[in-house]
Amino acid sequence: MTSGRSTAQRWVVFGAAGMLGQDLVAAARGAGHEVAGIRRSDVDITDASRVLDAVVGHDVVVNCAGWTAVDDAETHEAEAFAANATGPAHLARAAAASGARLVHVSTDYVFDGGATQPYAEDAPVDPRSAYGRTKAAGEWAVRAYAPDALVVRTAWLYGAGGKCFPQTIARVAGERERLSVVDDQTGQPTWTADLADLIVRLVAARAPGGLYHGTASGQVTWHGFAREVVAAAGLTTPVDPTTSAAYQLPAPRPAYSVLGHDRFREVGVEPIGDWAERWKEAAPTVLGTR
Repeated sequence: MTSGRSTAQRWVVFGAAGMLGQDLVAAARGAGHEVAGIRRSDVDITDASRVLDAVVGHDVVVNCAGWTAVDDAETHEAEAFAANATGPAHLARAAAASGARLVHVSTDYVFDGGATQPYAEDAPVDPRSAYGRTKAAGEWAVRAYAPDALVVRTAWLYGAGGKCFPQTIARVAGERERLSVVDDQTGQPTWTADLADLIVRLVAARAPGGLYHGTASGQVTWHGFAREVVAAAGLTTPVDPTTSAAYQLPAPRPAYSVLGHDRFREVGVEPIGDWAERWKEAAPTVLGTR
């Protein structure tokens, strides 16, 4: 994929040190935009005045920041709420006040995970975890304070710029005689470089505000994805299927995290391609074998 080019704009990306943030800064600069990358050490998004100062003078504001420790959120929901709801509310107010376009990154955890068909963008939210509740609250705040904001839900992210499932699987597969990976959770592995490109194209298309689903197409279980990762790493380690019940984790995981992409097609923006094809393209970069 290649990012669509448009008139150069001034972008500011919050959460620029994260896996997605790094790729988004690169993608926006590659499209000819002037980009400021904001790390948490630069600006805490729960500080309204600092957020406003950082947003002023920019045309596009992207929020990749937030509390992403899903299990820790179960016992630190207030702190997760501050990062995932209060912070985005500050960003939305600041963007609206300065006339900037806000892109807010959200998650599949806002859904209950009990579906059998891809979740539509307008499907009712019903989060089952503290993390999901705080992210759903963040979506509400963003849409309330910045109605033209683009809220992009994503899931199962992996990339070269941070710890991720493929890197962990490849490392462990090289250390053990066999692996066990859950086969009762289904989703769409999504390369952060692809999502970054998609966001740049969505902004360039001047898409109407609202909800969008930024994941790769198709679907697979974690077990199926792990087998592809092991093969891409050039290993032959057996990968056995197991169930979520085998892992006692504080936060429930959605059993079904497949998101539909109709809204992108409606606004004339091509969604990300099939997850398996994109993984073949991404693997050398993500696993460091290129």
